Amino acid sequence: MKVMVIGGASGIGRALALHYLAQGAQLAVCSRRLAGPGCDWLTLHPQVRGYGFDIADRAALTDAIRHFGIGGLDVLIVTAGQYADAATLAAQPDAGIGIVQTNVLGLAQAFDTAATLMREQGHGQLVAVASIAGLLEEYPGGSLYSASKRAAIGICDAYRKALLPFGIAVTTIVPGYVDTARLRELNGGDAGSKLFLQSEAAAVRRMVGAIGRREAHFIFPWQLQLMARLFNLLPAGLQRLRRK
Repeated sequence: MKVMVIGGASGIGRALALHYLAQGAQLAVCSRRLAGPGCDWLTLHPQVRGYGFDIADRAALTDAIRHFGIGGLDVLIVTAGQYADAATLAAQPDAGIGIVQTNVLGLAQAFDTAATLMREQGHGQLVAVASIAGLLEEYPGGSLYSASKRAAIGICDAYRKALLPFGIAVTTIVPGYVDTARLRELNGGDAGSKLFLQSEAAAVRRMVGAIGRREAHFIFPWQLQLMARLFNLLPAGLQRLRRK
């Protein structure tokens, strides 16, 4: 099996990549950076193909997918994502461009390129890791990150419908809080206060199960999914009370 993970040098992407590597897959890892803190594991596995590019760079993205896809590509997993809160966007308005380019445009470009290859070979699976934040409908104080993840879920739905006749599966994974280094960084070094926090290992076990079953949507944990649904039903006045 040939698997490519875009955003696979660290965090959830790295954990997914290591899982498939342990299963004997031919693996490619793509990231804006393939060296430095958190990327040392790549040097321990020289058999892993590394491609360094920004997912928003369509030319580099296309070249990497086509190069690794020679002879076939079974699964493309996109975990690449950017985050900025309202305070960051207010201070650095251009940060919003990066969120849209990575979380929305980059995802669509990756799916478009890989889908072309998979249609030619007659099979394949596209996977995107979104966020439980994408289940929140527009509300007072809603973030651009949340909006971008709603868009990502919508992109997956559109490709799923389009590619169904060609035997290509599209799996949308919508996780809650996962105890990654990035989440800890965003929360002062400790993410323990996050509701229903999951370890990387536990989250990856659930994700690879959903990918293996070729599920259309996999949202977890169910408690946060239920909370998101209930939140969407609240009047705007109560929604404004939501904390970051």
